Amino acid sequence: MEGEKGAVCVTGGTGYVASWLIMKLLEKGYSVRATIRFNSDAECKKDISYLTNLPGASEKLSIFTADLNKPESFSEAIEGCTGVFHVAHPVDFIGKEPEEIIIKRAVEGTLGILNSCLNSKTVKRVVYTSSAATVMFKNKDQALTDESSWSDIDFYRSLNLMSTSYLVAKTKTEQAALEFAEKHGLNLVTLIPSLVVGPFICPNIPGSVYIGLAMILGKQELYRVLVNSNLVHIDDLASAHIFLLEYPNAEGRYICSSNEITIHKLSEFLSAKYPDFQIPNAE
Repeated sequence: MEGEKGAVCVTGGTGYVASWLIMKLLEKGYSVRATIRFNSDAECKKDISYLTNLPGASEKLSIFTADLNKPESFSEAIEGCTGVFHVAHPVDFIGKEPEEIIIKRAVEGTLGILNSCLNSKTVKRVVYTSSAATVMFKNKDQALTDESSWSDIDFYRSLNLMSTSYLVAKTKTEQAALEFAEKHGLNLVTLIPSLVVGPFICPNIPGSVYIGLAMILGKQELYRVLVNSNLVHIDDLASAHIFLLEYPNAEGRYICSSNEITIHKLSEFLSAKYPDFQIPNAE
């Protein structure tokens, strides 16, 4: 992927990771085609000025509408691109939709996008954004979690944690993407980030940032997420995406994460930095 920068596509362009990635790509001189979901309700159309007002956006950013429910809708944005960052993923942390619907949308949407990449004849590499949820939950002691690890879905269900559909869909989607790429000879790498924290340009506080700030916000119900957690800064994650696109020898899966962070370490850090800090009670 060395040489002159061609056009690249970023799916799910309005999200936390994708919007920051778009900003970094524009800074590096890429022409970016960002996909956003089409909203037929004129009164509910998203304000995407935080994307269109980015430096370089007027010359190098194009916006396309596409939806995972209609995988073929991504073809126009992908056509002519040299690289694709597939970041879009259905998110339903409160269980509004049946799990099987979310899995179907994620898997079929992703396979449709990968098929468009094959048909384009121009895409040299796809970088798929996965999640640490695909590697970290196992029903047995394992000293090391690495790129060969896969979460045990049945074990995760037994934990009765939130967002089961997210973990299952992410795991099944990444596996399906890797299988498709191997079968069809598509150059695909997957990036596996832990809890993403840091600044954001999207208008609403991202869910992962909200979780990361749980101790400051007093959201005690989220503390258990931070008991044994791993974090990654959004800028590092965006840079990792671009590195995996550009590095010619990249292949397979890559974890992008800090060392383990515990709630006790976070408390010690905050107390040292802010002597008056105390973990607040839940509202």
